Amino acid sequence: MRVAAFDFDLPPELIADHPARPRDAARMLAVGDRLQDLTVRDLPRLLSPGDLVVVNDTRVIPARLFARRGEARIELLLHKRLGSGRWLAFARPAKKLKAGDRLAIEDAAVTVAEKRQGGEVVLDFGAGDAATMALLARHGHVPLPPYIRRADTQEDIADYQTLFAARDGAVAAPTAGLHFTPDLRKAIESRGVPILTVTLHVGAGTFLPVKVEDTRNHVMHAEWGEVGAAVAERVNAARAAGGRLLAVGTTSARLLESAAGEDGCLCPFSGETDIFITPGYRFRIVDRMLTNFHLPRSTLFMLVSAFAGLDRMKAAYAHAIAERYRFYSYGDASLLERAR
Repeated sequence: MRVAAFDFDLPPELIADHPARPRDAARMLAVGDRLQDLTVRDLPRLLSPGDLVVVNDTRVIPARLFARRGEARIELLLHKRLGSGRWLAFARPAKKLKAGDRLAIEDAAVTVAEKRQGGEVVLDFGAGDAATMALLARHGHVPLPPYIRRADTQEDIADYQTLFAARDGAVAAPTAGLHFTPDLRKAIESRGVPILTVTLHVGAGTFLPVKVEDTRNHVMHAEWGEVGAAVAERVNAARAAGGRLLAVGTTSARLLESAAGEDGCLCPFSGETDIFITPGYRFRIVDRMLTNFHLPRSTLFMLVSAFAGLDRMKAAYAHAIAERYRFYSYGDASLLERAR
């Protein structure tokens, strides 16, 4: 499809730079046969006993570093762990960097082991993964998305982490999960709806602009994910009994669809996925999706358009803009029904 089909105009003042407080006070647009203006706190009453909610338990690491090469200031955004203290990262500016350069980071240094296309570099921290994570803990910053045009603060350390965060590895939050509070979790479970966890370590590629004109020519960055055998078993049993699966976030949805077979059964999964979902894709396992409002021309808007229908999503976004919903990572939510 033409990427231009996924374009829309968004007033910049609707981009949220701080979350709702409390988190579950955010607005929620229910998108189905009709549009309903709700709040996230309404979610439990829209679920039925026997349904399932699946969330992403990845934990965001302080993946943004500020380094120096001589007098030049270099911003580094780590996005994929390669092991043994080596990471793929985006460097800015990257033009003058070359393999072998040493970049100073406060009391430490990192070596540019390899330079790739598009501002991407391989960094070697010269230590094991544990020591590298300790360095990030000392000097790293919260990797806020590029459309939040302010420096990260102490509050972001908690704000940009979901209630379910447990496994280090993401460089971007699974933002639909940011709306959950302990009270919301309790209200959902008290409805007889279990909340299950899967892991997808969200990479910085989620924010990369689509630079091609046709979706067939876009290459997705791979991300590591895992669906445990016990989770797969519970999902299959619940759906066989008539329960519906609500994926919290596009990250959970992408992982579940990566692990689902043609027969609609969920299989255990551990590895990388670069699944790219656009209109025409037939969803195998996800029945409903809770997600935030996404960027125009983005792979995430393409995914939700594939899920709920492009015309329906364009109408929903036009409504959200008219009603002054808050967009993107710290913004409001939408609850999507799968198009039939």
